[in-house]
Amino acid sequence: MHNGAAALPEASLGAALGRRSIVLIGMMGAGKSSIGRRLAARLGIPFVDADAEIEKAAGMSIPEIFAAHGEPYFRAGEARVIARLLDGGPQVLATGGGAFMNPETRAAIRAKGVSVWLRATLDVLSRRIKRRNDRPLLRNADPVETLRRLIAERYPIYAEADLTIESREVPHEAIVDEIVAALCTHARLRAGAASDAGAPAP
Repeated sequence: MHNGAAALPEASLGAALGRRSIVLIGMMGAGKSSIGRRLAARLGIPFVDADAEIEKAAGMSIPEIFAAHGEPYFRAGEARVIARLLDGGPQVLATGGGAFMNPETRAAIRAKGVSVWLRATLDVLSRRIKRRNDRPLLRNADPVETLRRLIAERYPIYAEADLTIESREVPHEAIVDEIVAALCTHARLRAGAASDAGAPAP
């Protein structure tokens, strides 16, 4: 249970965010949806899952979209949906693993959000995805090798995120605490930069 003092950062964070979204990025299995829901509840703002919104817009599941139309079609739809969702902030927005790889999507997130990379090791991700069978990119003979390849491709781009938080085997609330603390620091730095920019030259 949070006491009044601990709740203060969350309150000031809402004002600092304004209309901006907190955008969670990272690999499948990094915990974007489960951590995102808890983060949104902590901050008192909506949680939105981009993949669920894509499925709603398409009227079919993501594996069905991949099977019927292919990945490029899915990625184009994903970019459109995320661009639309970013206009609906403040919110916590969880994005699919490939979304941040799109340069237009990265630019839109930079303009209208604060990006938080939930970084996880190959071991953590492979343990988590073994429990699920709804990942179109991992439906092959060697999903761990595919994960390794995706990590090599994506992590250098994910590193452009505003904030990086390690997703690991600790209670989700501990990760949420770290995200809130990092967001508060980020908001203070942004406020300081804005006031410095507005200050007259010495």
